[in-house]
Amino acid sequence: MDFNYSDEQKLLIDSVERFVKDDYDFDTRRAIVKSEAGFRRDLWQQFGELGWLAVPFSEEDGGLGGTPVETMIIMESFGKGLVVEPYLSTVVMAGGLLKLGGTAAQKEAILPDLMAGGLIVAVGYAEPSSRFNLADVSTTASASGDGYVLKGHKSVVLHGPMADKLIVSARTSGDRRDADGITLFLVDAGAAGVSRQDYPTVDGLRASEVILENVQVSAADIVGPLGGGLALLDQVVDEAIAAICAEAVGAMEVLHKATLEYCRTRVQFGQPIGRFQVIQHRLVDMYMAYEQAKSMAIMANLKLDAEPAERRRAVSAAKVQIGKSARFVGQQAVQLHGGMGMTDELNVGHYFKRLTMIETLFGNTDFHLKRYAA
Repeated sequence: MDFNYSDEQKLLIDSVERFVKDDYDFDTRRAIVKSEAGFRRDLWQQFGELGWLAVPFSEEDGGLGGTPVETMIIMESFGKGLVVEPYLSTVVMAGGLLKLGGTAAQKEAILPDLMAGGLIVAVGYAEPSSRFNLADVSTTASASGDGYVLKGHKSVVLHGPMADKLIVSARTSGDRRDADGITLFLVDAGAAGVSRQDYPTVDGLRASEVILENVQVSAADIVGPLGGGLALLDQVVDEAIAAICAEAVGAMEVLHKATLEYCRTRVQFGQPIGRFQVIQHRLVDMYMAYEQAKSMAIMANLKLDAEPAERRRAVSAAKVQIGKSARFVGQQAVQLHGGMGMTDELNVGHYFKRLTMIETLFGNTDFHLKRYAA
């Protein structure tokens, strides 16, 4: 199998990495995180102008017809800069749901604005007691005339504070945790009955608790099959896991390089600490953990088009390795930087926070180890 990037993919890598280096340094990112909005809409629109938001969508839908590899490239580069703009929630997740299950009318109404950077869509799939079980849905959608009435609570809706629209899972039939009977609905974030409690997450992103209280939606707002939304959501979450695995790889690369450079310049006992054999061993172990994570992230992204069982197995295997590598690389980077590694002024701790959240997002290491075994 040829693992070399094509000329077009190399151009994409150069485009995103040049942006991160020139326009998204650590100080810029800190200012964005501390702002009221938690992101910069002008940068988001710039992503649209550069074509990054259109990468995963087919040419028939107005996109660039990219594969998961192109998404992996973008997310890995975003990981290097700790980019907080809503690419994961809007393009990978919401865009993925619309790409796979949206009607022609829904795609026509939403995707052009989404790809241009004028529309942000978040996905509400988790609930206060659901943990990592996508089928654990208590939010209800009761038939009412030609439409439905939504009632429930969606937790930790990533990028919910800046979302213009939401895609939420609700139960149209069956009991809580039943695989059947889950339907996905498109909801205006400002619709009557929708309320949000917004907050920052530990890694600098923003999320919301979304309360749906008698929210009226029409049958035309259903995304995917009625009562069959779980399979669609399961596939898109696997795609999101593959994407954040790539993001974690980018963050780990930065941590390893920063730690290596610090050990080359930090002098103790009259010589750089990088000359001590025990430090060299730890730096090599960090590099090996990073390389293992990178290999598994590539494998997961290449398996996204496989049969569901094979896809889930590959994604879970990658998530397990990413979780182990992220913890090890992050801990070593903080420790080898000494007291500096614990300060907010140094970027090391911020990368470690993001890696810690990635380990938990969409199922932690233990969850995916059990899913892989099953």
